[in-house]
Amino acid sequence: MNQPDTPPPDRNGHWIFRRRTIDGAFWGLVLICALLALVELVYHRHTVFAFEGFPVAYGIYGFVCFAGIVFAGKGLRKVIMRDEDYYDR
Repeated sequence: MNQPDTPPPDRNGHWIFRRRTIDGAFWGLVLICALLALVELVYHRHTVFAFEGFPVAYGIYGFVCFAGIVFAGKGLRKVIMRDEDYYDR
C-alpha cells in the first residue's frame, strides 16, 4: 500500500525548529554539564580505581567511549556497506 504524499513539515514556523529553541537547548545542556562538574568538585566519592578520583573523570571517560563508538561505526560501515542496487540484483 502506498501512502499519500504528505507535505514536509513547515520548518520555519514550528517552534522546535526555531533558532531560539535550538540555542536554548544547547546552552541549557552546557549549563547542566557545568553545574554537574562543579558539584563533582565538592562531592566526595569512594573510588576503587585511581582514575576515578580525577575531577570529571566519568565525563571524560564517557566522551572517549562515545567517540570510539562513532569512529568504530564509521569503520564498520566501510566493511559491511553494500551497493545501492544490492537487493535489486
